[in-house]
Amino acid sequence: MTREQAAARMEELRRLIEYHNYRYYVLDQPEISDEEYDRLFRELVELEQQFPELITPDSPTQRVGAPPLEAFPEHTHREPMLSLDNAFNEQELLEFDQRVKRFLDFSPDAELEYTCELKIDGLAVSLTYENGILTVGATRGDGYRGEDVTPNIRTIRQVPLRLRTGDDLFSSPPAIVEVRGEVYLSYHEFERINRERESSGEPLFANPRNAAAGSLRQLDSRITARRHLKLWVYGVGYCEGVEFRTHWEVLQQLKAWGFPVNPHSRLVKGIDAVLEFCREWSERRAELDYATDGVVIKVNEIALQRQLGATARAPRWAIAYKYPAERATTRLLEVRWQVGRTGVLTPVAIMEPVQVGGVTVSRATLHNIDYIRQKDIRLGDTVVIQRAGEVIPEVVAVVTERRTGHESLIEPPVNCPVCGARVERVEDEAALRCINLACPAQIVERIRHFTSRHAMNIEGVGEKWVQRLFELGFIRDPADLYFLHQHRGDLIMLERSGEKLVSNILNAIEKSKQAGLARLIFALGIRHVGEHAARLLAEHFGSLDALMNATEAELMQIAGIGPETAHEVVEFFARPENRQVIEKLRAAGVKMEEERTRSAGAAPFAGMTFVFTGELERYTREEAEQLVRSLGGRATSSVSRATTYVVAGPGAGSKLQRALELGIPVLNEQQFLEMLRQAGVE
Repeated sequence: MTREQAAARMEELRRLIEYHNYRYYVLDQPEISDEEYDRLFRELVELEQQFPELITPDSPTQRVGAPPLEAFPEHTHREPMLSLDNAFNEQELLEFDQRVKRFLDFSPDAELEYTCELKIDGLAVSLTYENGILTVGATRGDGYRGEDVTPNIRTIRQVPLRLRTGDDLFSSPPAIVEVRGEVYLSYHEFERINRERESSGEPLFANPRNAAAGSLRQLDSRITARRHLKLWVYGVGYCEGVEFRTHWEVLQQLKAWGFPVNPHSRLVKGIDAVLEFCREWSERRAELDYATDGVVIKVNEIALQRQLGATARAPRWAIAYKYPAERATTRLLEVRWQVGRTGVLTPVAIMEPVQVGGVTVSRATLHNIDYIRQKDIRLGDTVVIQRAGEVIPEVVAVVTERRTGHESLIEPPVNCPVCGARVERVEDEAALRCINLACPAQIVERIRHFTSRHAMNIEGVGEKWVQRLFELGFIRDPADLYFLHQHRGDLIMLERSGEKLVSNILNAIEKSKQAGLARLIFALGIRHVGEHAARLLAEHFGSLDALMNATEAELMQIAGIGPETAHEVVEFFARPENRQVIEKLRAAGVKMEEERTRSAGAAPFAGMTFVFTGELERYTREEAEQLVRSLGGRATSSVSRATTYVVAGPGAGSKLQRALELGIPVLNEQQFLEMLRQAGVE
């Protein structure tokens, strides 16, 4: 065969294989047998081996996986992948409908066209095609920038590597189109993966969504290929030279291009039809082999979508209705007491496994001993468990009619189940607490908290790794993480480890040194100091040394810091063991000062304190507060005589009343936006 003949045959084979992939994976209507498909695929493989220079990026053979990457490159989305506002009940859907009509100046009785699509519980992705060929597959990330996971996206059989065109479609594909979709795992595939992980001693995935996310972010795409991920697409973020009239038209075009569009999507007229669709699928979701946690409702007409626009976080023309929490009954077998980073003992119910929302559940929280007594939960009881989205399953009720008389009361432990130290009940709290600060369980949990995403964000060092490093004696406090490089050789030799994994972990630890003061304060795990309080402390003191030397009286001068928090901060830094850890962190080079991004002259809000109340259209409250801080000002949650301005939107309540009583200037949103513009924020 000549090179020209091979090129022509390879082009024909690529088109044939992609056509049959579309028939099988998207339409579920195969036209040829598996054996015939395999023959076509093998022929293409053999030709590519003879003529490797003729291999193209859209070849179906490129789905099987590529060599491992060191890291994923960053990808900037052409248009932001915004979040959606949520509706948790029918009343909130009715309010959304009225809000849309008020914004558009429509009659309250007008019936808008909406599309209703099942909300897939997976991982959002964007797929970019240039002249019809897949060039980039990326995760959503923060909505503006994600990770380029193109080799992994290629392994998903439902993703067309080349867009379909024909006489009844576009004569040629758009120069550039960015398609949005959700990558997910079916329930049966999730169960298969967990069975394999259990047999090989690996930790199990908590749910299909976590499994899908972990699979799509594998640096080795050959592993992704073995996970059999799937895709539903739901929209177009950018399409050069093409104007769509409605969202329903977009979905039909996506199908024509060869994408899988969920067949249960429906075009309806009026909010009553939307409510009917939501009720229907709240009941029918158990029929599906994949997780859906709600319904996405969108204004169908794109001209209206443009009029409605978006806030900085979410479009005004769409909303996600979340299904009510799913429940199931099972039998309570045992209660285990889990020790947290502050020594609090949490009772965990061990139950007969039961399916809740497509996930097998055998553990659920019982919160605390008061909750157990209030609900009269006993060992051996038949209990009702509830699971809502990513929330930890919880025991919510007892089926007392099924009691046999053999049930027994749940007694709180007298000693810590891990270290054996005495357990005390804190005055005015429901919590039981292990008093031994050297308790191994507390140490592990403190280190795990230190590495977590909202703390120092040390990627790759999760619960299992922290436990493993502690058991091996490599870490005894969070600061020891920064000296793990001294054990590099030992770490590489560990089972299921290796040079690349250890390098990635050590690089992530090194990177975390620059996480910033607010993250560091939160990571230290001071009681009552959450992310918000940590940010307030970082902004006020500017350095960890200044915070360490603060008195309770000084701390209580900060709006948002109460007496309990102030006391706990002072107590924390008074303990020699905590100061020792901080000195080790300092010696390791961890940054302990707040980044001052603006000079005094470039901080137009310096000396000003803002309070936000009611709804804002342009920004969420958190975004508005962050803008104020970035301009040198302070944002607090309560109005006092120290407040400079109160920014009030629709629904403003007691804070507005308090501002008027104190004579504090009140701004509406437009006045606040004008202040931002004058400060250089557009």
